[in-house]
Amino acid sequence: MTPIAFVNRLPAEAETQWLASLRAAMPELSVLALRELDVQARAGVEVAIVANPYPADLALLPNLKWVHSTWAGVERLVAELGGDAPPIVRLVDPELARTMAEAVLAWTYYLQRDMPAYAASQKARRWEPRPYRRPDETVVGLLGLGALGAAAARRLSEAGFRVMGWSRSPKAIRGVDAGTDLRHVLSAADIVVCLTPLTPQTRGLLNEERVGWMKPGAALINFARGPIIETQALLAALDRRRLSHAVLDVFDEEPLPAESLLWTHPGVTVLPHISAVTDRRTASAIVADNIRRWLAQGVLPQSVDLVRGY
Repeated sequence: MTPIAFVNRLPAEAETQWLASLRAAMPELSVLALRELDVQARAGVEVAIVANPYPADLALLPNLKWVHSTWAGVERLVAELGGDAPPIVRLVDPELARTMAEAVLAWTYYLQRDMPAYAASQKARRWEPRPYRRPDETVVGLLGLGALGAAAARRLSEAGFRVMGWSRSPKAIRGVDAGTDLRHVLSAADIVVCLTPLTPQTRGLLNEERVGWMKPGAALINFARGPIIETQALLAALDRRRLSHAVLDVFDEEPLPAESLLWTHPGVTVLPHISAVTDRRTASAIVADNIRRWLAQGVLPQSVDLVRGY
């Protein structure tokens, strides 16, 4: 039986957990960590399941035809493997989309119901009721309308929020005012939610100029990738009260260094990259189905466009 290689740079415990989940999802196949494969076995590997692998490790599989990532985000994999990479299939998991939509709705409520202001009032021992804003009086602008963004848009719309969306290519989502004019969305939204993938085109997307396009007093949620937002531009806007608050789950460097100003800034809520955690059980089932289909029918799942980066 041709082995399926699991190539990763995970801690030992996480690797063990992933191997157990992957093997349970495809018991008829041989899923082995790279270190368990000798030179002859490595030569027979045609598909690898990967979790942030070292490029040098993948190079040990000379007949590799494609790789399946266990993550939805593949910008690191694309950057490290370069243009000579085999086809890369990213994880598209409805459970991940559901979890992300749940997080977007939860933290949108956090901002819409003025929770940061109430936290500040509690710290200062001030009893300060604030006017209530209805969801339909609140415009949420979603940057990125892929699988995660579309799921979040539907959840927000169902909750009564007015939803706008921006994407580089036109998208049609029921109940969402979607378009390709970034300035239009940023200038209208009370809460901006960033869900766009990190690519060369989106790195620094929210720079000083574009943060300046945002509606005065607007708030920001970043559940995408840290480098999409220029941190200094964001901090400057918060310091000037141009923006009211930022909920950040992703950062240029993770874990966020202890000396970062973001930890203590009164206008920032820091989260430790927990908005949508990959579910090993559902992810393993999806990976297994894709591999089985390829083995039985030679059908390669949709792979990443290496030029676009997703």
